[in-house]
Amino acid sequence: MGNELVIYNTLTRKKEVFRPLVEGKVGLYVCGPTVYSDSHLGHARPNITFDLLVRYLKYLGYKVRYVRNITDVGHLENEEEETGEDKISKRARIEQLEPMEVVQKYMNTFHHNMRQLNTLSPDIEPRASGHIIEQQQMIDLILENGFAYEVNGSVYFDVEKYNEKYQYGKLSGRNLDDIRTNTRKLDSQDEKKNPFDFALWKKASPGHIMQWPSKWSNGFPGWHLECSVMSTKYLGEIFDIHGGGLDLAFPHHECEIAQSTASLGKESVRYWMHNNMITINGQKMARSLGNFITLDEIFSGNHKVLEKAYSPMTIRFFLLQAHYRSTMDFSNEALKASEKGLGRLMDAVEDLSNLPDSGNSTVDVSGLKEKTFAALSDDLNSPVAIASLFDGVKIINSVKNGTDHLSKQDIEDLKLFFHTVIFDILGLVDEKDKDGAKDEVLNKVVELLLNLRVEAKSRKDWHTADSIRDGLNSLGIEVKDTKEGFEWKFKKIDS
Repeated sequence: MGNELVIYNTLTRKKEVFRPLVEGKVGLYVCGPTVYSDSHLGHARPNITFDLLVRYLKYLGYKVRYVRNITDVGHLENEEEETGEDKISKRARIEQLEPMEVVQKYMNTFHHNMRQLNTLSPDIEPRASGHIIEQQQMIDLILENGFAYEVNGSVYFDVEKYNEKYQYGKLSGRNLDDIRTNTRKLDSQDEKKNPFDFALWKKASPGHIMQWPSKWSNGFPGWHLECSVMSTKYLGEIFDIHGGGLDLAFPHHECEIAQSTASLGKESVRYWMHNNMITINGQKMARSLGNFITLDEIFSGNHKVLEKAYSPMTIRFFLLQAHYRSTMDFSNEALKASEKGLGRLMDAVEDLSNLPDSGNSTVDVSGLKEKTFAALSDDLNSPVAIASLFDGVKIINSVKNGTDHLSKQDIEDLKLFFHTVIFDILGLVDEKDKDGAKDEVLNKVVELLLNLRVEAKSRKDWHTADSIRDGLNSLGIEVKDTKEGFEWKFKKIDS
């Protein structure tokens, strides 16, 4: 193919040629959701970003082991201060459910939304609560190596001690003096040596539902510890790529680096990749800020900022139109533009299958492929790749209109190229095809009702006949009586 994959490594703050630890194989770990409420647009971005990465790595011929975790314990309300209720326990209290009912409920809706967005399932999806023993084992190692301390049944990571030998803050570009200055001392943190130390194990209060026995206390693991344990368990002590949202770089990923280094004596991750945030009116979209819009609200159109419902593929296309490291501002207008652009692209795919073989080519399509794959190999530059696809759309329209010509071979090459990039790599789905089976069933149902209407008319049951016609009409189906029986069609809706 000729293009080496280059990715931006947050750790080194530069683009680097990707060289896997083991030739031909890639180990990828991505931070998954804390499952305590419905998935929102902010969750879609990392999952589509790293779905694109997995798809492109597979296209390049790599065997990928993709691990994405589920956080189902230990994620407290105030992340940086490590205070407040466990997010899942709080939701369980509000909804009057068992915590694991909450986990199952929102894990199911997350998986459903990810299938709607056509993201590939991870190869392994470990849950934090299923790895309590391994987390306790890693705490033992950190304690043995002198980088943690126990107090009142809780175990904390000793950041200052760690920083004497290693560098805490290297991923986020912070030094310990800055962190010290910007960390508030809270009453609840009195038992810590320093306010910036973080919990590896927290002693549970008597009323805390989610707790496990340990040699230190009945308690629960720290949020940061979970990912250090699950990533190295399934990908090895050193693995290729760790991904997640930019909001996780500090403190979550910073703490992961410290934990892995303190327990194993080396860093586990070779390339750190972070997608940027989605904003709404310039502010980060997040559940904690209350300004989020759920995926179900987008797909149903049931939200005050939306004029209408937007399909999952419109959302996927919207997210792919920006580079994963740039911020994106969400608006109804932006979704409308994406819907229109996606429609043009899918129309071109359909036109491509019907293009006439018109002798010798008057346009060169080879440059499209080079430009597209060069963009994807340049740190997954999906907007440039999509722009080159639209150059292809112009060529298809030009040939369709008879202005230009393509040989039979060039048409076949263009078909394969469009199919590979649009469906296999960008992961888009032609929703018209997807809905074809549903349309067929709908057509049969309408025909069935109209045949019942014919029978009602033959019995002079005008009330039933009119009810069927009016009911269909209210659903947007126009019925016209003919000598042969009837005709029907969907009423045109002005967009």
